[in-house]
This record gives sequence, C-alpha cells and structure tokens, in this order.
Amino acid sequence: MSKITIVVCDHIHQKGLDILANDADINLINAADEPKEKLITEIIPLADVAITRSSTDVDQFFLENAHKIKSVVRAGVGVDNVDIEGCSKKGIVVMNVPTANTIAAVELTLTHMLSCVRQFPYAHNNLKLDRVWRRQDWYGTELYGKKLGIIGFGNIGSRVGKRAKAFEMDVVAYDPYIDPRKATDMDIAYTKNFDDILACDIITIHTPKNKETLGIIDKAEIAKMKDGVVLINCARGGLFNEDALLEGLTSGKIHMAGIDVFNKEPAIDHPLLDLDNVTVTPHLGANTKESQQNIAIQAASNAIEAAKNIAYPNALNLPIKESELPDFLRPYLELIQKMGNIAAQVTRDKVKSIKVTTKGDVSDYLESLSTFATVGVLSESLQDKVNYVNAEFVAQERNIKLIKETAVNNSGLTNKVSLKVTTDSGDFFIAGTVFGEQTLRIMDIDGYKLDLEPKGNLIFFRNTDVPGVIGDVGRIVSSHGLNIADFRLGRDNKSHALAVVNIDNTITKEVISELSKLDACISVNYVTI
Repeated sequence: MSKITIVVCDHIHQKGLDILANDADINLINAADEPKEKLITEIIPLADVAITRSSTDVDQFFLENAHKIKSVVRAGVGVDNVDIEGCSKKGIVVMNVPTANTIAAVELTLTHMLSCVRQFPYAHNNLKLDRVWRRQDWYGTELYGKKLGIIGFGNIGSRVGKRAKAFEMDVVAYDPYIDPRKATDMDIAYTKNFDDILACDIITIHTPKNKETLGIIDKAEIAKMKDGVVLINCARGGLFNEDALLEGLTSGKIHMAGIDVFNKEPAIDHPLLDLDNVTVTPHLGANTKESQQNIAIQAASNAIEAAKNIAYPNALNLPIKESELPDFLRPYLELIQKMGNIAAQVTRDKVKSIKVTTKGDVSDYLESLSTFATVGVLSESLQDKVNYVNAEFVAQERNIKLIKETAVNNSGLTNKVSLKVTTDSGDFFIAGTVFGEQTLRIMDIDGYKLDLEPKGNLIFFRNTDVPGVIGDVGRIVSSHGLNIADFRLGRDNKSHALAVVNIDNTITKEVISELSKLDACISVNYVTI
C-alpha cells in the first residue's frame, strides 16, 4: 500500500510535525519555507491532505492544482482564507481547530482587563523606560465588586466569566442563543436586555464577527454606558465601532480599553495607538507556546484521521460533488438554508425546535434538506462552529429538537419546502419553492402570502392594516438616504399586514428604531441574505 501524502504549507509547532513524521502510513512534505508559487504548482498536486495557516490561501489557484486533495486542515480557528464553497464543489472536506487556543484567548482577556484597571503598561514604562518613581500617578481600581458584562457566552466567554467570579466580580452574560442555565448554573446572571450589559463597569465581547455583531458597540451604546467604563475586545476587529471607541476614549466617557484585534491589520498607524488610555496587543489571542503546540497536535491528528478516512473532526462543509446531485435539488438546498437563516435573523432567540416539511419529489431528500435548514438556522449565531457534517449533533447538544416530515402535495406547486422554527418567544413559519431551474421564491411567512426573492437587505415590518403605513415606511427609509429596490406586501384575515422591503443599502439601527415607533407597528426586523 502506498503512503498517503500530507503537505504542511505553513509553519506549525514541531510536535505536530513529529506526529506526522512518526506515522508509518504518512509521507510528510514540510513545505512551509517553499516559495508560494512552487508550493501551489509543484507540491500541492502531490498532496492527499494539506495543512494550512493564514499564510497560504486555499483559493481558486490552490484548488486548480489540488488534483488529489480530499481534505484541508486549517491549523487555527479562522477560515477566512479558505474558499469553503470551492472546496465543497471539489469534494474536499475543510476542517479547523476551534478550541486549541481557548485558554490563551481567555487569559489574554484577563490580562487586558487587569492592565486597564491598574494601568499596568503605563506604570511599567514610566519606571523602566523613563526611570521615574511616582506612585501617586498610578492609582487604579479593583476588579473586586465590579460588574462585568460579557457579550457572547460560548467557549471563551463562559471561561472568562468563571475566572471573573474568582475575582469576586458581579458577572452578567448576554447571549440570546444559549440556554440561560449555562450562565445561571455558574452563579452568573443572564439577561436578554442588552442595556443590562451597557450598565456594567467593565464590558468584554466574545462573539463571532457577523451581520448581527459587527459594530454591536457603537456611539448610541457608548452613550448609554457608565462614565468611566472599561471595554475589552480580544475577539474580532470591528465588533466595537473603532471611530466611536476613539471618540469615547478621547472624551473620557470610556476610562480605558483593552484591544487585541483591529478592523484592519496590521494596525501600526491606528489612531487608538496615540491614546494614553488604551492597552494594545498585535492580535495575540492564540500566541502562547501551549496554544501553538495544541493547534499543531490537533491539526496533525485531524489530518491523519482524514487521510485514513477514519473521521473528519470539526469538518466545516459537506463534501458534495455537483455531478452527484440531481439538478433540481441544488436550488432547494440553497433555498431552505436561506429560509433557515431568515428565521434566525427575524427571531434572534434561543431555538427550541426546527421542523422541516416537504411536498413533492424533494421529499426523497428530506434528510439533506433538514441538514441544510439546520445549518441555516444555527450558523447565524454559531458561524463556522456548525456545518453540514455536525449540524444534527450541534442541535442535539443544544437540546434543539429536529422534526422532519413529508406531506401530501396539494399545494399546486411541483415541490414545496417549509420550515417552522420554535424559539422561547414563539413560532416562525416560512415556506417557499423554486420556479424554473433557479428562481428561488418565498411564498409564505407566518401565514402572509408573498412572492419574495430571498436576497439582499430586507426589512420585515408587521403592522395593523390601516391606511398610510406604506407611505410612512417609505418616508422613513428615504429620509435616511436609502433606496427601496422592492416592496412586497402580505395580509391576513385579522386586519394585520406584513411588508418586506428590499433596500439597496445597509439598513441601520436608526432606521429600525424609527419604524418601531410608528403607531401601526407590531414588530420590525431586518435581515441580510
């Protein structure tokens, strides 16, 4: 039996290389120091499995030369440099190593927190670099008794909370996608009211970077905070609006900020670096010897398991070859995943159950449709932690019930798929079909009949069915310089209506806030597909 070739494209810890080198079935090629052109054109064609980091892009050029590769392991958490869709089309499984740097990120967060409240870097520099002994200049505050707000209570946020309790802090967690007991069982308060977080003495964020969390702390949120608040971001650049952060730090509204990540990196000329009330590090969340060793060991182990077809740990995609899918099914898979994502963005709440119902020939693929629907629902909150391979396991882990059923096709359509998502706040129903070969359409939302393309920036405005509402919506949208691309209206038999407005531009929180104040408004949400 010939050996399986694993190519290491970027530098990883020696422990990982040793694991690969000591496996008798593996032919290891360590190409970390090779020029990228040679790596892609001469070495990648030999590979069965590739291990990459941020220095090697798994892009079209890479994939065109990946003649034998069946899996790619990203040695780290982020997969921004991996074309996951392109890999899926070639039947390449993409895996990452999502938990190896957890403790490193947690401890860096505490480092910034302590540095901010005691102004440690500035006191250190004043003595060591300036040779000035002035204790009176460096009066800090204590963590003891302070209220810490944690945005995002997942793998990292929950561990930050646990350590903060050891400092005898009063901890509040905000994460609408978790079971509140995850926090309360740790004697940590849980809230669904974001203002409770804004009232804290110190606020730290540990969420993915997505449409919902980008700029989650902006000028309006900072204005609501206590004077002298401390902000920490060791998660992703852009979660705090950097202009608003700069303004708050300059004015003194924000006492200190601890920042490890920036919107654009490297951030060597960023204006935040000019301030005396910021502690900064150059994206060091995973930079510990233990973390790098753990990443390499896990990446090597994952690569070997994938190479030997044993398992695909932390797989991020479904290895679908387009030639193996019925032509008519592909758009339905896309449709139901978009429907799930719409449901998640509209409800923005903890999911209790996901029910998929099919009518027509698509019913033969109910399991696949259910998987795509589940990924659509959960990816809004979990991002790359949920994928087509682990979707059902992730749902089960979170006590989410998956219900799959076929029904008699009396819809008048060739095929129809529907989705009911039940959350702590109630049910959300959405149904659709595909016209022709590729025309995706939403036909029903909570009983409102529509003909809607699931695409773009969408405002969902539910209202009492009274005159003038459409005009009011149009007036508010246009007053913010936004252009309406499409306007769809559905009505029920209870004197209620649902308008779905497709906007050419980005929908701001201010627009949603103004719409919510209209007398006719029952609810308003925004969705980006």
